[in-house]
Amino acid sequence: MAHKTAPSFTVRKLGSENTLEHRIYIEKDGVPVSPFHDVPLYANEQQTILNMVVEIPRWSNAKQEISKDEVLNPIKQDTKKGKLRFVRNCFPHKGYIWNYGALPQTWEDPNATHPETKAKGDNDPLDVCEIGELVAKPGEVIQVKVLGVMALLDEGETDWKIMAINVNDPLAPKLNDIEDVERHLPGLLRATNEWFRIYKIPDGKPENQFAFSGECKNKKYAMDVIRECAEAWEKLITGKSPKGEISLTNTTVSHSNDRTDAAKLNLPQHEDKAPAPIDSSIDKWFYISGASA
Repeated sequence: MAHKTAPSFTVRKLGSENTLEHRIYIEKDGVPVSPFHDVPLYANEQQTILNMVVEIPRWSNAKQEISKDEVLNPIKQDTKKGKLRFVRNCFPHKGYIWNYGALPQTWEDPNATHPETKAKGDNDPLDVCEIGELVAKPGEVIQVKVLGVMALLDEGETDWKIMAINVNDPLAPKLNDIEDVERHLPGLLRATNEWFRIYKIPDGKPENQFAFSGECKNKKYAMDVIRECAEAWEKLITGKSPKGEISLTNTTVSHSNDRTDAAKLNLPQHEDKAPAPIDSSIDKWFYISGASA
């Protein structure tokens, strides 16, 4: 069931991958848009299929994310102390083990405490792990169906991880809720839990903790979380919530005071540059004792 009516999103790249200058802007029908604010959350009227903005392809290590504070929120590689950030390979995983990205038009409000996790939001769009068989590209907008959600507690904040699958994946018709994932992809949820638990340990950080004892909540729970975060984004884009450092500039949200004409932004043209080389230490393998316990 291919979705031929979906608007055509393309990317505009600046600079070389693996450099501080690298940016990926999203365009809709050739006009620059914000992947945070302009790409619609729902891809169909029934609100059963969602758009996901891919930030990180499976098996890769560069920690790329939507830049909240830059105009039109391009995707860029995260930095720490001026250096590009890469996730480590924690045996037996190589880089990220799913296509990783965000749900547009959602926001985890840092001023709101979730009643069950007892922690505030992490000030980002909702994170998504897409578990289909294809490796996606950064900046791609793909259509997914939601299967469940885990609640990571990251340095005292609730960091939801939505589990989803590309609607065009061969397995998609068989996966409709979280128990279907265990049935058809046994071990994947456990691997996901382990990955989030241990991935910061090689950098000297403690294990990450989870709400709900690491259990993955079902689709209904996940859709409730998504709706809450969509309402939080609505308050953000209309100025009812303090935006802090977030850039609200957008080109399509009619009820937003920050809507602007894309032509006035004078974004640089697309550049097709070869990726910069990555330091070979990125391929190092870390054996975390007791990881599979």
